[in-house]
Amino acid sequence: MSNADKPRLVSTRWWWVRHAPVREDNGCIYGQKDLGCDCSDRIVFEAVGKILPRNAIWYASNLKRTHQTAHAIWAAGFPKPMEMPHVNAFAEQHLGEWQGLNRAAFLASRPLGSHWFAEIDEVPPGGESFMDLYNRVSGAIERINAEQSGGDVIVVAHGGTIRAAIGHALGGHPDKGMAFDIDNCSVTRLDHLSSASHSRWRLPMVNQQPWMADASHNAMHQPAGPEVEPPATKLA
Repeated sequence: MSNADKPRLVSTRWWWVRHAPVREDNGCIYGQKDLGCDCSDRIVFEAVGKILPRNAIWYASNLKRTHQTAHAIWAAGFPKPMEMPHVNAFAEQHLGEWQGLNRAAFLASRPLGSHWFAEIDEVPPGGESFMDLYNRVSGAIERINAEQSGGDVIVVAHGGTIRAAIGHALGGHPDKGMAFDIDNCSVTRLDHLSSASHSRWRLPMVNQQPWMADASHNAMHQPAGPEVEPPATKLA
Protein backbone atom coordinates (compact mmCIF):
# COMPACT_ATOMS: atom_id res chain seq x y z
CA MET A 1 0.00 0.00 0.00
CA SER A 2 1.37 3.39 -0.95
CA ASN A 3 1.43 6.30 1.49
CA ALA A 4 -1.36 7.92 -0.53
CA ASP A 5 -3.56 4.85 0.04
CA LYS A 6 -3.00 4.70 3.80
CA PRO A 7 -5.81 6.03 6.03
CA ARG A 8 -5.15 9.59 7.18
CA LEU A 9 -4.57 9.78 10.93
CA VAL A 10 -5.78 12.95 12.64
CA SER A 11 -4.40 13.92 16.04
CA THR A 12 -6.35 16.30 18.28
CA ARG A 13 -4.24 17.22 21.29
CA TRP A 14 -5.94 18.12 24.59
CA TRP A 15 -4.01 20.08 27.22
CA TRP A 16 -5.82 20.08 30.56
CA VAL A 17 -4.71 22.58 33.21
CA ARG A 18 -6.08 22.37 36.74
CA HIS A 19 -6.85 25.73 38.37
CA ALA A 20 -4.56 27.35 40.95
CA PRO A 21 -4.96 26.58 44.68
CA VAL A 22 -8.07 27.78 46.50
CA ARG A 23 -7.14 29.43 49.83
CA GLU A 24 -10.51 30.83 50.86
CA ASP A 25 -12.27 27.53 51.47
CA ASN A 26 -11.38 27.40 55.21
CA GLY A 27 -10.61 23.71 54.86
CA CYS A 28 -14.09 22.93 53.57
CA ILE A 29 -15.36 21.04 50.53
CA TYR A 30 -16.23 23.52 47.79
CA GLY A 31 -17.18 21.52 44.67
CA GLN A 32 -19.11 23.93 42.46
CA LYS A 33 -18.99 26.85 44.91
CA ASP A 34 -17.56 29.75 42.91
CA LEU A 35 -14.46 30.51 44.97
CA GLY A 36 -11.39 32.40 43.80
CA CYS A 37 -7.85 31.00 43.68
CA ASP A 38 -4.32 32.11 44.54
CA CYS A 39 -2.48 33.21 41.38
CA SER A 40 0.43 34.95 43.12
CA ASP A 41 3.22 32.55 42.13
CA ARG A 42 4.39 33.84 38.74
CA ILE A 43 7.13 31.18 38.51
CA VAL A 44 4.46 28.49 38.31
CA PHE A 45 2.48 30.21 35.54
CA GLU A 46 5.59 31.02 33.51
CA ALA A 47 6.55 27.33 33.62
CA VAL A 48 3.07 26.17 32.64
CA GLY A 49 3.02 28.61 29.73
CA LYS A 50 6.32 27.26 28.41
CA ILE A 51 4.86 23.83 27.65
CA LEU A 52 1.48 24.89 26.24
CA PRO A 53 1.03 25.24 22.46
CA ARG A 54 0.74 28.79 21.11
CA ASN A 55 -1.97 28.25 18.48
CA ALA A 56 -4.47 26.37 20.60
CA ILE A 57 -8.16 26.96 21.14
CA TRP A 58 -8.83 27.77 24.80
CA TYR A 59 -11.78 26.72 26.96
CA ALA A 60 -12.54 27.03 30.66
CA SER A 61 -15.31 25.97 32.98
CA ASN A 62 -17.93 28.48 34.09
CA LEU A 63 -16.28 28.85 37.54
CA LYS A 64 -14.07 31.89 38.11
CA ARG A 65 -11.05 30.05 39.50
CA THR A 66 -10.41 28.63 36.03
CA HIS A 67 -10.68 32.10 34.46
CA GLN A 68 -8.27 33.55 37.05
CA THR A 69 -5.78 30.75 36.34
CA ALA A 70 -5.92 31.36 32.58
CA HIS A 71 -5.37 35.10 33.07
CA ALA A 72 -2.37 34.36 35.32
CA ILE A 73 -0.80 32.23 32.55
CA TRP A 74 -1.33 35.07 30.07
CA ALA A 75 0.01 37.67 32.52
CA ALA A 76 3.17 35.58 32.90
CA GLY A 77 3.93 35.99 29.19
CA PHE A 78 1.76 33.52 27.28
CA PRO A 79 0.00 35.19 24.31
CA LYS A 80 -3.64 35.83 25.23
CA PRO A 81 -6.08 34.09 22.85
CA MET A 82 -8.83 35.99 21.09
CA GLU A 83 -11.47 34.23 23.16
CA MET A 84 -11.95 31.54 25.78
CA PRO A 85 -15.49 30.08 25.80
CA HIS A 86 -16.84 29.02 29.20
CA VAL A 87 -18.21 25.49 29.10
CA ASN A 88 -20.59 24.57 31.92
CA ALA A 89 -19.98 20.88 31.27
CA PHE A 90 -16.36 21.31 32.39
CA ALA A 91 -17.33 22.50 35.90
CA GLU A 92 -16.32 20.52 38.98
CA GLN A 93 -18.64 17.86 40.40
CA HIS A 94 -21.59 19.39 42.27
CA LEU A 95 -21.23 17.93 45.75
CA GLY A 96 -24.56 19.21 47.01
CA GLU A 97 -24.96 19.38 50.78
CA TRP A 98 -21.38 18.18 51.27
CA GLN A 99 -20.16 21.57 50.04
CA GLY A 100 -19.20 23.60 53.10
CA LEU A 101 -18.42 20.57 55.29
CA ASN A 102 -14.94 20.24 56.80
CA ARG A 103 -12.95 18.31 54.21
CA ALA A 104 -10.63 16.41 56.56
CA ALA A 105 -13.44 15.28 58.84
CA PHE A 106 -15.60 14.24 55.88
CA LEU A 107 -12.85 12.20 54.22
CA ALA A 108 -11.99 10.55 57.54
CA SER A 109 -15.58 9.32 57.67
CA ARG A 110 -15.42 7.70 54.24
CA PRO A 111 -14.28 4.13 53.42
CA LEU A 112 -10.53 3.63 53.68
CA GLY A 113 -8.80 3.88 50.31
CA SER A 114 -11.40 6.05 48.59
CA HIS A 115 -9.90 8.00 45.69
CA TRP A 116 -12.56 10.69 45.74
CA PHE A 117 -15.37 12.06 47.90
CA ALA A 118 -17.64 9.17 46.92
CA GLU A 119 -17.89 6.14 44.68
CA ILE A 120 -18.72 6.92 41.06
CA ASP A 121 -22.47 6.20 41.38
CA GLU A 122 -23.08 7.82 44.80
CA VAL A 123 -25.14 11.00 44.59
CA PRO A 124 -24.50 13.58 47.32
CA PRO A 125 -27.75 15.03 48.75
CA GLY A 126 -28.74 17.83 46.40
CA GLY A 127 -25.80 17.20 44.08
CA GLU A 128 -24.59 14.89 41.31
CA SER A 129 -22.56 11.71 41.17
CA PHE A 130 -19.11 11.44 39.65
CA MET A 131 -20.80 9.45 36.89
CA ASP A 132 -22.98 12.48 36.14
CA LEU A 133 -19.82 14.57 35.93
CA TYR A 134 -18.17 11.97 33.72
CA ASN A 135 -21.09 11.86 31.28
CA ARG A 136 -21.27 15.64 30.80
CA VAL A 137 -17.49 15.96 30.42
CA SER A 138 -17.39 13.09 27.90
CA GLY A 139 -20.19 14.69 25.87
CA ALA A 140 -18.35 18.01 25.71
CA ILE A 141 -15.10 16.30 24.72
CA GLU A 142 -16.77 14.47 21.85
CA ARG A 143 -18.43 17.68 20.63
CA ILE A 144 -15.20 19.70 20.74
CA ASN A 145 -13.23 16.85 19.16
CA ALA A 146 -15.50 17.12 16.13
CA GLU A 147 -15.27 20.93 16.03
CA GLN A 148 -11.50 21.21 16.57
CA SER A 149 -10.31 18.03 14.86
CA GLY A 150 -6.56 18.07 14.20
CA GLY A 151 -5.84 21.04 16.46
CA ASP A 152 -4.64 21.80 19.97
CA VAL A 153 -7.22 22.35 22.70
CA ILE A 154 -6.38 23.88 26.09
CA VAL A 155 -8.95 23.49 28.86
CA VAL A 156 -8.54 25.13 32.27
CA ALA A 157 -10.67 23.03 34.56
CA HIS A 158 -10.85 21.10 37.84
CA GLY A 159 -9.49 17.97 39.47
CA GLY A 160 -12.70 16.01 39.03
CA THR A 161 -13.16 17.18 35.46
CA ILE A 162 -9.66 16.12 34.47
CA ARG A 163 -10.07 12.73 36.16
CA ALA A 164 -13.26 12.28 34.13
CA ALA A 165 -11.37 13.17 30.93
CA ILE A 166 -8.69 10.61 31.76
CA GLY A 167 -11.35 7.96 32.37
CA HIS A 168 -12.87 8.83 29.00
CA ALA A 169 -9.47 8.45 27.31
CA LEU A 170 -8.91 5.11 29.05
CA GLY A 171 -11.69 3.53 27.07
CA GLY A 172 -14.67 4.84 29.00
CA HIS A 173 -13.64 3.74 32.50
CA PRO A 174 -14.40 6.58 34.95
CA ASP A 175 -13.23 4.52 37.92
CA LYS A 176 -9.71 4.37 36.42
CA GLY A 177 -9.61 8.16 36.05
CA MET A 178 -10.39 8.56 39.73
CA ALA A 179 -7.14 6.75 40.64
CA PHE A 180 -4.97 9.66 39.40
CA ASP A 181 -3.69 12.61 41.42
CA ILE A 182 -4.26 15.95 39.68
CA ASP A 183 -2.38 18.78 41.40
CA ASN A 184 -3.17 22.49 41.18
CA CYS A 185 -1.76 24.08 38.01
CA SER A 186 -0.61 20.69 36.69
CA VAL A 187 -0.85 19.91 32.98
CA THR A 188 -2.34 16.69 31.60
CA ARG A 189 -2.18 15.93 27.88
CA LEU A 190 -4.56 13.50 26.17
CA ASP A 191 -4.29 12.95 22.41
CA HIS A 192 -7.26 11.75 20.36
CA LEU A 193 -6.16 9.86 17.23
CA SER A 194 -8.70 9.14 14.52
CA SER A 195 -9.02 7.94 10.96
CA ALA A 196 -11.99 7.20 8.75
CA SER A 197 -12.49 3.81 10.38
CA HIS A 198 -10.85 3.95 13.78
CA SER A 199 -10.23 6.18 16.82
CA ARG A 200 -8.28 5.83 20.03
CA TRP A 201 -6.63 7.90 22.76
CA ARG A 202 -3.03 8.26 23.84
CA LEU A 203 -1.91 9.71 27.21
CA PRO A 204 1.48 11.45 26.73
CA MET A 205 1.51 12.98 30.23
CA VAL A 206 -0.63 13.19 33.35
CA ASN A 207 -0.22 15.61 36.27
CA GLN A 208 2.94 17.22 34.84
CA GLN A 209 4.27 20.02 37.10
CA PRO A 210 6.66 21.96 34.85
CA TRP A 211 7.71 24.49 37.52
CA MET A 212 9.46 21.65 39.40
CA ALA A 213 11.59 20.86 36.35
CA ASP A 214 12.42 24.56 36.01
CA ALA A 215 13.45 24.72 39.67
CA SER A 216 15.77 21.73 39.23
CA HIS A 217 17.28 23.25 36.08
CA ASN A 218 17.86 26.61 37.78
CA ALA A 219 19.41 24.92 40.81
CA MET A 220 21.89 23.05 38.59
CA HIS A 221 23.09 26.35 37.12
CA GLN A 222 23.50 28.23 40.40
CA PRO A 223 27.06 28.97 41.70
CA ALA A 224 28.28 26.27 44.06
CA GLY A 225 28.07 27.02 47.76
CA PRO A 226 26.19 25.95 50.88
CA GLU A 227 24.06 29.11 50.85
CA VAL A 228 22.48 28.25 47.47
CA GLU A 229 19.09 26.52 47.57
CA PRO A 230 16.68 25.60 44.76
CA PRO A 231 14.04 28.27 44.11
CA ALA A 232 10.93 27.56 46.16
CA THR A 233 7.36 27.69 44.92
CA LYS A 234 4.15 27.91 46.88
CA LEU A 235 2.93 24.67 45.34
CA ALA A 236 5.71 22.41 46.56
